[in-house]
Order: sequence, then structure tokens, then C-alpha cells
Amino acid sequence: MAGEPEAQQQLDNLRQEIGERESEIALLLDTARLIGSELDLDRVFEAIAEHARLLIKAETVLVPLLTADRSAYTYRAGAGGNADEIVGQTLPIEFGLCGWVLRHQRPWWLGALDELNAEERNLWEHEAGAVLLVPLVGRHSFLGGLAGINKQGGGNFTQRDFNLLQLFAAQAAIAIENAMAMEKVEQARREAESHQLELHRLNKRLNAANRQLEQMSLFDPLTGLPNRTLFRDRVQHEIESSRATGAPLAILLIDLDKFQDVNNDYGQETGDAVLKAIAAQLSGLLKPGSTLSRVSGDEFATLLCDADTDEAVAQAQAMNAHLAAGITVGKKRIAVSASIGIAAYPVHGGNLSTLMKNADLAMNGTKRDHAGVHVFDPARDAAAEGRYALIQHLREALDAEEFTLFYQPKLDLASGCITGCEALARWPHPQRGMVPPDMFITALEQTGLILPFTRWAIDTALRQREVWRKRGWNLDIAVNVPPGVLMNPEFMAFLDAHDTLDGVTLEITENVFLGDLERLATVVASIRARNVSLSIDDFGTGYSSLQRLRQTAVSEIKIDRSFVKDMLANKDDAVIVHSTIELAHNLGLRVVGEGVENAETLTRLAELHCDSLQGYHICRPLPPAAFEDFLTRSAWPPARLAAAQAIG
Repeated sequence: MAGEPEAQQQLDNLRQEIGERESEIALLLDTARLIGSELDLDRVFEAIAEHARLLIKAETVLVPLLTADRSAYTYRAGAGGNADEIVGQTLPIEFGLCGWVLRHQRPWWLGALDELNAEERNLWEHEAGAVLLVPLVGRHSFLGGLAGINKQGGGNFTQRDFNLLQLFAAQAAIAIENAMAMEKVEQARREAESHQLELHRLNKRLNAANRQLEQMSLFDPLTGLPNRTLFRDRVQHEIESSRATGAPLAILLIDLDKFQDVNNDYGQETGDAVLKAIAAQLSGLLKPGSTLSRVSGDEFATLLCDADTDEAVAQAQAMNAHLAAGITVGKKRIAVSASIGIAAYPVHGGNLSTLMKNADLAMNGTKRDHAGVHVFDPARDAAAEGRYALIQHLREALDAEEFTLFYQPKLDLASGCITGCEALARWPHPQRGMVPPDMFITALEQTGLILPFTRWAIDTALRQREVWRKRGWNLDIAVNVPPGVLMNPEFMAFLDAHDTLDGVTLEITENVFLGDLERLATVVASIRARNVSLSIDDFGTGYSSLQRLRQTAVSEIKIDRSFVKDMLANKDDAVIVHSTIELAHNLGLRVVGEGVENAETLTRLAELHCDSLQGYHICRPLPPAAFEDFLTRSAWPPARLAAAQAIG
């Protein structure tokens, strides 16, 4: 029949179309599996370009991608003829047909010319040619486009090509976003590894510097003997041991008589050589377990363990006899004499400060009497009377509450608020006027009154905090606590007597790390359990290290003002400050910068992400009334209590 060939042709055409559709679907599925499982961004782009070219049978496919600032686009990938020459080029978004699609976020194909203004139509009517361009739109942002250029075999792209490329672009955009996300994750991982390596390097440098600093801070560089700090630490340790065993010990302070004459007569170099020779020779006279220390320029100190007063006197006389025989330096033999003062535990004192003070008084008695050796005797030493008078005067000042607290604000950089302050003791003496704290604090430590003084300071600070809370201010207060007080069991009992210590920070110096670290860690943990924070004051000038900070549960370090004040002009100080902040944050510690005296230093510390600042640029220490006036007019407002915390 005549209609049979025609029907057969229609059937063949239908079969061909079905076959083409099946091929297209298979290609789409294959592409989806490929780009959906690939996470390498470059390979994703390559696969998208090649599969898009096969899908729409284009001579060339390009993938223009918007730049981060969306002002230009870059041909990120391509497949087919001349693609290699184009890939990598970046063009302004105002340029080209791709730019038009990216600006309007619309596809370019048949009919697009009808929607253009006259100028755009004239530009693209003859130049566009056989081009099919569809946008790449991800789940979160507009990415770029897919451009098919010239149909294989000639002619124009079809509606089917258009539909297929749009469907493909939706899959491709998701794959691109996934690969971009993975690339960001990988980049972040690489950066994190790089930061970790840098932190490790800085950590090693800081640890090495700490070890060097610790060595320098504990030993005399000229003689190699323990210095005053290490000597005091060893005496303290032996006192604690003697309390348990009942064994005596003695301290000898040795002052070389008129040693300046040696320097004047023979020169500084010879004087140093004499000191080194004295150190070596006196060390040879001591029995094992004893310690010889150089505590100042021409002053030495000796700790004799398990030695009573008689043994100490014999040892001192042997030292003097050895010195009197002369010290040989090169071809010179130089006669040296010394004044030696002796104080024995427990007869001349039950603690470190008292023993050291009394040994010093005894040495002064030796110089006064030209006796060579003198054992502490309060009945004979006129200076002792003055000491006892000082003790009485300090007790009276405590009882009469002559001391007062000044407050210096701490600026929190994250909030821009004054969130706390440091309480600083002052003594307005009835006759002497304002006595500097470095004078009376030392006296309090030497006389054993530092514990009741510290209790008074904390109680006063707590009362002041409550006054401010009633005004709606939420201000923490830091109080300085000497190492001897911190480790005193009576101090722990004092803390336990308070219902709450919320908002109190105890500032301790790095000297505390010289003692028993295990005991220190136990004490610190016990204090932290009472909701009291601990801060390391003057960090960088003493004997702490990262290892020691890890062993103790301190929450804050205060970078010493000696590093902060010169950090803008001194590169070494700047590196120390920067490294300290980074490493402290790595250990989970807050950092306070002390000694901020100008706006430039404040700005630099803020850039380094220092947590809090303290210094004269913010405010000098003030009495309570003046401090409150500062808070009401300061550019940095005080931190406020939450409504639920407010006290009526």
C-alpha cells in the first residue's frame, strides 16, 4: 500500500529519536555520576566542558566563571577546537557575549536578539553566530555559565540542545559548588597545618628562650654560682625539710671588705677574676649538700644543711682564714678579707625572710665590730631594735586600717568596656605621707605580716566589688598574692571562710614556680575549685615556662610592661609580645598587656588580639571615689550586670 513506506519512515524516525534520547539520558546519567563523585575542582571543570560538548555536539564548549568580586569572568575550562587558547583568559564583565549572560543571568539563544536594545542588537546580530549560552546557578550563588560554540556539522543549536544544556548546567553547578567547598576545606586544612607548624616552631623557640632565661635568672653569669633567687629557693626548701626532721641549718652572708679597692687598683677584669677564684675556692671548703651563692656584686651567701651555730662559726672562720691567705690571679696574689654574718634555724628565725634579714643584721654587726664573724644577737644589734619597731608600726597600721587600695582599670578589647581592675595597696603614713608600696610590701614580707595584710586586701576588694555591683557595674578585681602567702595553709583556710569569691582574681608572680611544682599545682587546683581565677603577673621576667603553665591551672598571664612599653620601637620586644599572645591563646589563656602608655601601643595590641589592656593611657591607679568618677566619664564604659544579676 502507498502509505506503508511513509508509516515505516515515521517508525524509523521515531526509533532514531528514541535512540538519541536514550543516548542523551545515558550521557546525562554518566556525567552526573562522574562529576558528582569527583571532588578535585580542576577535574570537575574538565569533565563538565568535555561532557557538555558531547551532549550538545558542539565544536567548542567554554566554562566562564565569575571572579570573587563579580567584576570580571575567567574562562576556567574548555573542550574542543581553540579551547586551549582561550582557557585562563580573564575579561571584564562588560565585555563579550559571556559577559552579557553573566550580567543578566539569562541564557543566550534563539530569540535573545529580540529582547535586546538597538545598540546591543546591532553589536551581536552578526557576531554571535551559532552560540548557545546558559547560566550556571548553584544552590548558594550565581557561578558563571556554559557556552557552546558552533554546532558540529554546521547549522544552529536546537531546542533539544538548549533543554539538555540547561539540565546539564543544573547538575554541573552543584558539582562545582561541592568541589569548591572541598577545595576550601582542603585549603583550610593546609593553612591549619601551616599554622600548627609555625606554632610548633615558635613554641620551640620560646621554650629555648625560656630555658636560657631560666638559666640566666637562676645562676650568676660570672661565677656560675646560684644567684640570690635560687639561693632563697633552696633555703626555703631546706626550712620546710627541717620543720619535718628537726635538723638545724645556718645561713652565712659573706661581704668582701672594700672590694672596690681591688677593682680600682687592678682593674675590672682582674676584679672579676678574683671573684671567680673566690667562688671556686670557697665552694671547695663546703661539705656536700651545702650551697654557695653570689647574691650581689661582692656579696656571697652560704647555706649549711644539718649545721648548728657552732658548726656555722667554724665554717665561717675557715673561709676567712682562706681568704686572708690571699687569692692568686695570674702572677698576682691579692689579699682579701670578708665580714660574715650568721643566722641559724630555728633559733634566729622560723622562715626565710626572717633568717635572711637576721643574717644581714649580723653581717652589719660584723662590719661594725670588725669581728670577721658575727652571729645574730638581737640584744647586741642596734639595727634589730629598728626592725622590731618596724614590725610594731606595721601591726599598728594594719589594726588602724591606715592602708588603702587604689584601683587601675583593665580594658577588655573585645567588648570595649572596663571589665575589671587591679587593686594596688597604698600607705598614707600619718607623718611620712604616701609611702611607696615597694618599701612597705618588702617590710611586710620580711616581718611575717604579709599574710594578714593580704587577707585585709582581699576583704577590702570584695567589699568594694559589692559597692560597684549595687551601682550595676560588673567589675572583677585582681589582688596581688606573694608566693609565700599562696602556699600558706592558713591562706586556704581564709579563702574557705568566704561564702563567695566570685569576681576575684589572684595575681601571682613567676617566682612561685621556683618551689615544688607538684605542690603548687595542688594548691592552684584547690584555689580554682573555689571559683577564684589566677593570673601570672609580670610574665616574661621570671622563671615560668610553657611546661609549667601547663602543669598549673592558671587562666591568665600579664605580659610585663618592660616588653609592652618598647614594643613599637624594639623588634625583639615586639616578637616576644606577639609570640606570647599566640602561644598563650593556644594554651587557652587570656592575655593582659601591662604598661600601655599611648594609643599606638593600644592599637598594636588590639591587632595582635590581646584580650585586655592596663596602663596609664587608659588610666593610672586611683582611689575609689576618683575611680568611680573615671568610669562615669570614660570613653570606655564599665561592664554592666545583666538585669537578672542587678542588686537593688
